[in-house]
Amino acid sequence: MIKKIIQTTDAPHAIGTYSQAVRAGQTVYLSGQIPLVPDTMTLVEGDIAAQINQVLRNLQAVVNAAGGGFDDIVKLNVYLTDLADFPVVNAIMTDFFQAPFPARAVVGVAALPKDANVEIDAIMVLKPQEYPAS
Repeated sequence: MIKKIIQTTDAPHAIGTYSQAVRAGQTVYLSGQIPLVPDTMTLVEGDIAAQINQVLRNLQAVVNAAGGGFDDIVKLNVYLTDLADFPVVNAIMTDFFQAPFPARAVVGVAALPKDANVEIDAIMVLKPQEYPAS
């Protein structure tokens, strides 16, 4: 299977040995996004709500670059340094996603890169009409 690397300047560039996303067939595997501001590569200022919003905006940029939308996401993994922020994730997700919602896991972790408090990765399946010819 041919895989295509997805890259956009509208999201933070990779800070390690990984791609922002990889498309294999109609499936797109989106790497974890943390709340970095793409232009400055610094963490967004503000509380956990500001961080979650920035992460989802970063994820949206990569989703768009891959030719899809949030309605094409089938699975999210959310990593939180404080599981008490779980209700904030639920509240903000309704600003970005509509029912039927993707499958999701929320995991408590000890630490995240750059001392972020949240990271989200995803799997997206493009509709056949959205799948650009390679």
